[in-house]
Amino acid sequence: MSTVTFKVWRGEGKEGRLVEYTTEITEGMVVLDVVHKIQATQANDLGCRWNCKAGKCGSCSAEINGVPSLMCMTRMDMVPTDKPVTIEPMRAFPHIRDLVTDVSWNFLVKKKIKKFNPRKPDAPDGTWRMQQEDVDRVQEFRKCIECFLCQDVCHVLRDHHKHDEFIGPRFLVYTAALEMHPLDTEDRLEELKQAHGIGYCNITKCCTKVCPEHITITDNAIIPLKERVVDESYDPIGWLWKIIRPKV
Repeated sequence: MSTVTFKVWRGEGKEGRLVEYTTEITEGMVVLDVVHKIQATQANDLGCRWNCKAGKCGSCSAEINGVPSLMCMTRMDMVPTDKPVTIEPMRAFPHIRDLVTDVSWNFLVKKKIKKFNPRKPDAPDGTWRMQQEDVDRVQEFRKCIECFLCQDVCHVLRDHHKHDEFIGPRFLVYTAALEMHPLDTEDRLEELKQAHGIGYCNITKCCTKVCPEHITITDNAIIPLKERVVDESYDPIGWLWKIIRPKV
């Protein structure tokens, strides 16, 4: 058992400050355990959002020593304790109170993306035929727990506040899951280029680094989508083909 100092963000809206708490930690504790202990013994009114404590609901997202992380999956033996450990709310979204932010913007963004539109069944019994490699390609994207850590670390949202122009890495992954689905027939490329702002992403891969499900966001989702947009909108051979090809 050892004693560690934590600095936890306290306040509402735009007003707040880091408040120092000292508490004992034991082997096996995660940061969420520490927050619960501080709530129980020193700050009963500390606001914190959590649910499963198993890294599957995405509720307990916060910034630990400035790094977007899940509190329930950040073990204390992974955190340097030679100086105070900071626990702060996500910075890319409006602050509500203490460690709680308003992430509702993300759900509004999701509604704007064109839904899954499957092709007609291949067989009379209403079933489809797909290649396993095509199925495997999109399975990775389905692991997302919508913790929005990738949204929080994205500089386009975090630093430049382009929420009206950019949907963020989470929803580029969601769009990729639809665009690359072997049954989907919908065309989302124009929206990706214009309304969804894919051009703002400069491929820093910071979103991939913070993903708790280890989804290869940049290489497997964002870059292939960028390539499709470029092929559709900026490839001169593609332009020529659109002109000469017969319209169906």
